[in-house]
Amino acid sequence: MAIGGLIGLLDDIAALAKLSAASLDDVSAAAGRATVKAAGVVVDDAAVTPQYLHGVVAERELAIVKQIALGSIRNKLIFILPAALLLNHFLPGLLPIILMIGGTYLAFEGAEKVWHKLSGKHDDDKPAVEQGPEAEKKIVSGAIRTDLILSAEIMVIALATVSHQGFWSQLASLVVVAFVITVLVYGVVALLVRMDDVGLQLAQRDHSGVQALGRGLVTAMPKVLATISVVGTIAMLWVGGHILMVNLGAEGTGWFNAPYEWVHHIEHAIHESTGAFGSTLGWSFKTLCSAVIGFLVGSVVVGVLRFVPAKRAHSK
Repeated sequence: MAIGGLIGLLDDIAALAKLSAASLDDVSAAAGRATVKAAGVVVDDAAVTPQYLHGVVAERELAIVKQIALGSIRNKLIFILPAALLLNHFLPGLLPIILMIGGTYLAFEGAEKVWHKLSGKHDDDKPAVEQGPEAEKKIVSGAIRTDLILSAEIMVIALATVSHQGFWSQLASLVVVAFVITVLVYGVVALLVRMDDVGLQLAQRDHSGVQALGRGLVTAMPKVLATISVVGTIAMLWVGGHILMVNLGAEGTGWFNAPYEWVHHIEHAIHESTGAFGSTLGWSFKTLCSAVIGFLVGSVVVGVLRFVPAKRAHSK
């Protein structure tokens, strides 16, 4: 009897272990699908972040990247994840509205950078560490605010991918997505901002070919980072405009679906009529439309925010 009971208990444990393993497989598979689905925004996140490190002395770059990465994890796990799960369960119609608010903020940031560049004004380019700890805190807080918007879209896209699962599976999958994406994005950022140091080390090696590669990296990285800064600004407009365009006609809002339908229709026509290049050209058209929408909406916000203080000052 005792032996039979023990065997039964072992069978139950084995069955539970199989069930747990299957659940873990489901979670990892779902997390993988969700991460791939959000890959476009992940690329934008990696492009946007390095511009915040412009002018920072080399000794502080990794420390600042670490602070931003920790802030990103807090954004995802403490703020976005609980809010997204609760809203998805109780008030799913609010999710697109919240995303549009975030998209408008991204569009504003991108448009403000464009207009600032066109104005010909230049900020003080002294490294942040020379300006004091407050300047460094400002860099970190600005990057974390932008990350909040990008992370919100990443997590909502991921949530949509695993929404058919139970609550605990959704939670586990999104936690995995949060960590994987944060490590991926800020690992790439850290690698980019320190690539010139890698180049210096290679330039000191004995082999002439390795030395040439090292010198090439040192020479190229300032231009690469400057290019990434431009790409980051475009990414803000692109992602912000795309969020607005998609969510204006989303279920729960449905206010103005025409822009998305027009763009989607033309994108499909381009895809069908241009053969092997259809996917690339269709995607490029949709991205251009998203960036234009982002720039227009962002410019309106920039104008309003500049007009209101000017009007107040004039009235005094």
